[in-house]
Amino acid sequence: MQQSAVPELAHTHARPIHWLATATALAGVVALSSALQPGSATAAQAAGPGPAGRPAAAAAPPDPTGVDFPLQCGPLPVLVENKATGDLDGDGRPETVASVRCDAGSGTPPNGVYVLTQAADTKEPRLVATLVDPKDRLTATDLTVSDGTVTATLLGYSSLDVPRCCPDVNERAKWQWKNGAFLRSTPAGAQSV
Repeated sequence: MQQSAVPELAHTHARPIHWLATATALAGVVALSSALQPGSATAAQAAGPGPAGRPAAAAAPPDPTGVDFPLQCGPLPVLVENKATGDLDGDGRPETVASVRCDAGSGTPPNGVYVLTQAADTKEPRLVATLVDPKDRLTATDLTVSDGTVTATLLGYSSLDVPRCCPDVNERAKWQWKNGAFLRSTPAGAQSV
C-alpha cells in the first residue's frame, strides 16, 4: 500500500463540531421553509375580468348570523352549530348550508339544516330550503358541501325509550339540487347503525 504524500486533513474526519454545524444549518433551512409558505389553496377559481377590464369580485357566501330561522326556542337563543358553503344550484354564486339548534346549554336539542342564498344586489341572506326539520328530532354532524352536494351524518333515536343523551341511530344523508328541489339520498357505502 502506498502512503499519501499529503498529510491527513482535518476536515476528512467528522468531529462533533461538524455534526453540530450541520444540524444547525439544517434547522435553519427547516425554519425558513416553514416561514415561507405559499398562500392557502381554494376550490374557487379566480374571477375573470369584470366591467371595464377590472377584476370581478367573487361572491361572498351568505352569512347565517342574524337570520330568522324557523325554530321554536322560546327565550333561548338560536345557535348556528355548523355551516358549509358551495355553489349548490350551478348559478356561480355560493349558498350556505347551516346546521342550527336552540342553545339549550344541556341535553341534545334537535338540529334544523337550512340552505341560504343571497341575491347579487342585496346583502341580506334568504332561507330557501329546509333539509332537516327540527321536528324530525335529529342531530346533524359532519356537515359538508362538495361538488354541489350536501352531506351530513344524522343522529337520532329508535324509540322514545332511548335517553336523549345517547342517539342510537346513525345515518349518512346527501342532498343534491335537481329539477328545482333538493333531493335526499343515501351516499354510496353509507351504513346505518
